[in-house]
Amino acid sequence: MIDKTVKGVEEALEGVKDGMDFMLGGFGLCGIPENCISELVRLGTKDLTCISNNAGVDDFGLGLLLQKKQIKKMVSSYVGENDEFERQMLSGELDVELIPQGTLAERCRATGAGIPAFYTPAGYGTEVAEGKETREFDGKMYVLEHAFDTQFSFVKAWKGDAAGNLVFKGTARNFNPMMAMAGKITVAEVDELVPVGSLDPNEIHTPGIFVNRIFEGKNYEKRIEQRTVRTKKQV
Repeated sequence: MIDKTVKGVEEALEGVKDGMDFMLGGFGLCGIPENCISELVRLGTKDLTCISNNAGVDDFGLGLLLQKKQIKKMVSSYVGENDEFERQMLSGELDVELIPQGTLAERCRATGAGIPAFYTPAGYGTEVAEGKETREFDGKMYVLEHAFDTQFSFVKAWKGDAAGNLVFKGTARNFNPMMAMAGKITVAEVDELVPVGSLDPNEIHTPGIFVNRIFEGKNYEKRIEQRTVRTKKQV
């Protein structure tokens, strides 16, 4: 049996260097690889291109890397909830490529599937299509979008085994499965590392063949971006 477990986040991030392109799973603060992000902050790795749906919040998630000016470029579909992201983007300190969310998802999937490019109608006639090839199919215009070239993918799963098989819980199954497929080296951090054979094959979301390194994470905060509760009704 191939054992893909590593001792911890330090070993999991071996080979990370300045100037690399990374994919980071998650949506908002849901399902983000907290341990890997913290280690990138500790290492001080800089000039990074980060491909992620968004950039966390000011003091958590990718917002921590933004605070340290470690990110050179963000490839995202959403820039809300992070004042520092907005400030760096508007001041020109941060290069930002904003693309439709579905296009981002498909570019990740295409990367993992070995598809170099695809046509999509999303963004045609807008700034999204500027400088890109367009083509008409059956009377409708499409934009050519390319797959990514990503050195590392960092994902967060609920459970995983030593072979790298992953199970995501609830909405944490967002960009994580697609990004797990797409990295030249995919690092998975999990809430619970279980023995091989204990996961139901029918419930595995990402087969271990896509995962290179896996470890059990520690000290997860699992923050909620915006928590709204109703006032308790007085009896």
